[in-house]
Amino acid sequence: MVPYIQERFHKKGWDMDLFSLPKRIRGKGSEEVEFTTFDWRAYAGNPTVDKYIQTYKDYVWWTKMRLKKKYDLIHAHHPIAGLVMKQLFPETPVMITIHSSYERELILNGKIAEGGPEHQFLTSLYRELEDRLNQIVTVSSSFRSYLAEYVQDSEKIGVIANGFDPKRFRPISHDNTTPQLISVCRLVPAKGLETLIEACGILKAKGHPFVLHLIGDGPCRPELEELALARGIYEDTIFYGYMLHPEEFMPFFDIFVLPSRAEAFGSVFAEAALCLLALVGTNVGGISEQIENGRNGLLVPVGDAAALASALEKLIIDPDFRYQLARSAWEKAKKAYSMNRVIRQLTEVYEGYRQVASAAAEEALYMDGEE
Repeated sequence: MVPYIQERFHKKGWDMDLFSLPKRIRGKGSEEVEFTTFDWRAYAGNPTVDKYIQTYKDYVWWTKMRLKKKYDLIHAHHPIAGLVMKQLFPETPVMITIHSSYERELILNGKIAEGGPEHQFLTSLYRELEDRLNQIVTVSSSFRSYLAEYVQDSEKIGVIANGFDPKRFRPISHDNTTPQLISVCRLVPAKGLETLIEACGILKAKGHPFVLHLIGDGPCRPELEELALARGIYEDTIFYGYMLHPEEFMPFFDIFVLPSRAEAFGSVFAEAALCLLALVGTNVGGISEQIENGRNGLLVPVGDAAALASALEKLIIDPDFRYQLARSAWEKAKKAYSMNRVIRQLTEVYEGYRQVASAAAEEALYMDGEE
């Protein structure tokens, strides 16, 4: 989303740079890392923590080497970026949009233990961000509620849901004789795809025809392929692997389904809605904020294959209901998740910092005159 934001602000006449740490930069930084609200060294020696700290050091090294100009405002989209920029540009306002929970993803994917040192380290960073940065924004009310446990004043956290350029999404009139189901995600445990395959096995046993299209790649692919074979749906399932622009492919399908175990927002649901697909998701996080059950999609409990199969069955056997949900989801996504809305909200935030800077400059000029 960020490059599209930059493009829109350039068209508005704003001077905006996009800066990131290249993947090839690894192990270059050596400057010591200090946080103000906790001592990260208490968690040193854990691989996730050590990798995080080294990335922080690399970001400091890369930023010092590459950025020489001054900025009126820095908008970060990752905790490392936000903290490093505030360290190197202490007089510049720095805000951050937190898009998701790295620690929850690691826990759900079996990489770290809940309550363990890595979990404690990563959640401690939220308080550090609150203490050092000028503003925190996140992508859903649900995720703001999640952050409340780790910050002192969650009411100060803003919510700006993700936005999408509608020109990227072109619904296509089509008539599939066999319902086409599609899911787009990384193939990791957090996405709950084993529940989807189990549900599709139930549909197959009940005699419902379908084709399941899985776009994405990841470590779970071999296990998912084995499960599809065991449930008798391997011939009805297509594993595509990674695809750069799945939104160009999605409009040809009928139902988007993703039974995630957690989502801060779930951008792919909004993208699927803009492609005029019926939506089926789990009643968690940002998904439940996008889908009003029975009105613009269907929600099911996490990990419930029978409930998921039942929801999909309703859409498979009733094309009119499927279209009704898809149309409602499309209308909501165009209104609630437009890039124009994001630009308006960000412009208001950015202008607020500009006004503060202008007032400070006038005050400084006045004080100089007094002297």
